[in-house]
Amino acid sequence: MDENLLQDVVAQALKAGADAAEAVSAERRALSIGVRNGALEEVEREESRDLGLRVFVGRRQASVSGSDISPEARAKLVERAVAMARLAPEDPYAGLADPDRLARGALPDLDLFDPSEPSAEALEARARLAEAAARAVPKVTNSDGGSASWSSSQWLMTTSGGFFGVHRASGFSLGASAIAGDETGMENGYDGRSTRWEADLPTPEAIGAEAGRRAASRLGARKIASTTAPVIFENRLAASLMGPLIGAISGPSIARGTSFLKGKLGQQVFAKGINIVDDPHRRRGLGSSPFDDEGVANRRTAVIEDGVLTTWLLNSASARQLGMTTTGHASRGLAGPPGVSPSNLTFQPGEHDQAQLMADAGTGLLVTSMFGPSLNGNTGDWSVGCSGFWFENGEIAYPVTEITVAGNLVEVFGRVIPGSDLEIRGASNAPSLLIDNLAIAGR
Repeated sequence: MDENLLQDVVAQALKAGADAAEAVSAERRALSIGVRNGALEEVEREESRDLGLRVFVGRRQASVSGSDISPEARAKLVERAVAMARLAPEDPYAGLADPDRLARGALPDLDLFDPSEPSAEALEARARLAEAAARAVPKVTNSDGGSASWSSSQWLMTTSGGFFGVHRASGFSLGASAIAGDETGMENGYDGRSTRWEADLPTPEAIGAEAGRRAASRLGARKIASTTAPVIFENRLAASLMGPLIGAISGPSIARGTSFLKGKLGQQVFAKGINIVDDPHRRRGLGSSPFDDEGVANRRTAVIEDGVLTTWLLNSASARQLGMTTTGHASRGLAGPPGVSPSNLTFQPGEHDQAQLMADAGTGLLVTSMFGPSLNGNTGDWSVGCSGFWFENGEIAYPVTEITVAGNLVEVFGRVIPGSDLEIRGASNAPSLLIDNLAIAGR
């Protein structure tokens, strides 16, 4: 698909009675390979090309999408979208992004596309090496497999407001899952990475060895009695603590009044010295893009600066509802109105590594796995299932399992202490995070 086709769809929509229109196309090619116990288990290939259209009739909007881009199908798509919009309820905040907020001129080159395309044989070889390395770790007795994949995608967008942009990206991933066992039982361990460029992936041997190590280290996991103690969330999962934060500062949540941080803009939410940054222009970032999903110019944003909440995350509709200006955080798929999401969110590191955080805490819980989070969005009451390691006198004592930690995030955020061990592994990243006192529910 090209710009001319999208502009033709927009022109057809205006001719059919729309006051404004926005057309997007998504093209994707992908290949993934899975192996298990040294044998090829799964091969998946994807090739897709889809078209999406959002139209406005006054303050009424509707969106449709389809994979047939023939002239006849496009005409039906336009007809259906305009008819749906005429029947839709009025939304006083609906509309395209304001023209003065659109990304204009040369878009930033974020180095998101690696033109190399590995063969199925090459991906299979990587998956086999990763799994073999995991199975070679002492006490690893079985495997949940190794996997490797590649993808290439292109997103085009044009609007009747004069915007056109292209976002092209590639993706490479590698993972392995191991099962360790002894007389105490069996435990799983996983490691995996995804990158924009093939050369940025760790070696298969490193991925597999870490998966095996994590599985073996969990053997002999115990249940512990309920208590209250310091809790450290290791860096590879600590970024999940920012998920509730993002939900609480998203424009739609604020506009609905359903956020536990409503009324906190410009106030101290974290301790002084805490900084959380969202940067859509990080080179080779998994969350990077040259514009947001309304065509708005995006930029680096200090979401939390010296502990102070500096901004809501806004798309055009929520910004209008709140009497503010979009922050360039619109996010959408092919159909439906835009929502809100961050890009590359980073909890900036502190001064002490994980070992020093444990030493400072003395005795407590190091969380290495989380599952089943629960959050009351209005109050901030939060809990999550965990497993990890109990530490005493700053040293790992034994693995623990089947526990839940809980607290109120308004209070928890104010007590977070970041470590220095930040690793950029995904779109959201954080160092190990210490909370000095959390309720821990055990047996």
